Amino acid sequence: MKRFFVILSGVLFLASCGSEPKGYEISGTITGEPENGTMVFLKTTDSINQLVDIDTATVENGLFRFNGSQDEPKMYYLFMDKVRGNAPVIVENGNIEVEFQKDSIGMAKLKGTEQNEIFMGFLEESRNLSERARSMQDDMRMAAQERDTATVTALREEFMEFQDDAKNFNIKFVKENPNAYISVLIIGNLMATKAAPADEIKAMFEGLTPEIKATEPAQKIAEQLENSKSTEVGAVAPDFSAPTPTGDILALSDVTSNAKLTLVDFWAAWCRPCRAENPNIVLVYNKYHEKGFDVLGVSLDNKEEHWKNAIESDGLEWNHISNLQRFQDPIARLYNINAIPAAFLLDENGVIVARDLRGPALEQKVAEILGKS
Repeated sequence: MKRFFVILSGVLFLASCGSEPKGYEISGTITGEPENGTMVFLKTTDSINQLVDIDTATVENGLFRFNGSQDEPKMYYLFMDKVRGNAPVIVENGNIEVEFQKDSIGMAKLKGTEQNEIFMGFLEESRNLSERARSMQDDMRMAAQERDTATVTALREEFMEFQDDAKNFNIKFVKENPNAYISVLIIGNLMATKAAPADEIKAMFEGLTPEIKATEPAQKIAEQLENSKSTEVGAVAPDFSAPTPTGDILALSDVTSNAKLTLVDFWAAWCRPCRAENPNIVLVYNKYHEKGFDVLGVSLDNKEEHWKNAIESDGLEWNHISNLQRFQDPIARLYNINAIPAAFLLDENGVIVARDLRGPALEQKVAEILGKS
């Protein structure tokens, strides 16, 4: 009977070891004698990348704790009352340990779950790269103050090499860690900033494990990769429609049917680079509109008043539409718009002939095409 109890206990132990944790526990340790009663906040980002509160905890004797349940890994952030910065942490079911000095929350150390162990390795190397960048910038600033142009030039060249090193580090990390949640976030960033060729991004994504591909950010990237096929140069631009400032519904095809060349311009009143580019688009529009050039402005604003005021203030006399949903706008998602300004130049058949032309390059292309018609 005793032997049977031992065997049964062993089976139960193995079963418990193999089972998935039912929730998460974040155990925090703060050094530097933080004041009892200090609030710690757990936050994450919503669909438009705005911080939202998830939970709060109180520091007692340098310790705090959060409990909850998470369906899949997700990036969260720890904030401390009256302290600048935050500590990123991947919340997944299991026991997560976080430790930081009260005045250096951004240098927090993570351990306990698989994703945070991997993430910690990424953070350590990223922090080393950041320190290297700060050191070079300090050296450049000092050399500039001393008017040492030779040193400034050499440091600028070194900094360009450093930027390549930083990008290559991210790409190498993704390839070596296909099971890491942070890898899919890195791919999303590389994609948004166009820091890597599309075929390389696709290859990195395809190399991820099925578990990571099933996460929410990976699903969004999969959608973007699929949509990118229809927004490449040479493809027929997908049609869409949305409300105008007067509330009417206007489709892209309504505009292209009456033009030899159409610029689909993604912009917003809050986007400074967009507003800076608007005078150039106005110049090209005024010069070539009678020859068949037209513009359709697609605003990623979320406040109607700001949108309308910017149109009037910048003198944008062409057609405009907006769903007032910022980057959650279905048109933005259809066209894989992660940053603005962004633009697509379409010929009379709705075929994309160029992308993201700004400054003199836009007029040069318009003149080239309309000169042939």
